[in-house]
Parts: sequence; C-alpha cells; structure tokens
Amino acid sequence: MYNSMIEIKSRTREWGNSLGVIIPKEAVIKEGIKPNQEVILHIHTKPITKVKDIFGKWPLKKPTKQLMKELDKEFDWGM
Repeated sequence: MYNSMIEIKSRTREWGNSLGVIIPKEAVIKEGIKPNQEVILHIHTKPITKVKDIFGKWPLKKPTKQLMKELDKEFDWGM
C-alpha cells in the first residue's frame, strides 16, 4: 500500500552502463525519502509525435508550390 504519491518530472542521466533518475530535493523532503529507501517508479515517456499523426494526411489537388504562390498573392504577410 502506498503512503502517498506525487508526480515529478525528471531527466535520465548516464550512470556507468545504466541510466539514473534524480529525485528533486523538494520531492525528497515532501515524501520523506531517505538514502537506500526502496521507492516505486511509474514510468511514462513522452511519445514522439509527427505532424501527420496530429493533422492526418490531406490529399491536395494542387502542388504545394502552387498553393504557396496563391497564398502569397492573397495575403499581405507584412514583410
């Protein structure tokens, strides 16, 4: 059973042939973590997201260069 649980953000660091995670001082104090104490980590990595995964793939009827030229004619970009 957990005594308490907080969420922190940390970066991995090389430690010999392994990776280590630094627990920020504020979390150590708040949770009362001591050296050599066993802790449980729940690991969630940020997924790599590609633009096409967010917006999908739009089939265009005109080439991109042509669309850009049309946009340049239509808008005053203030340049």
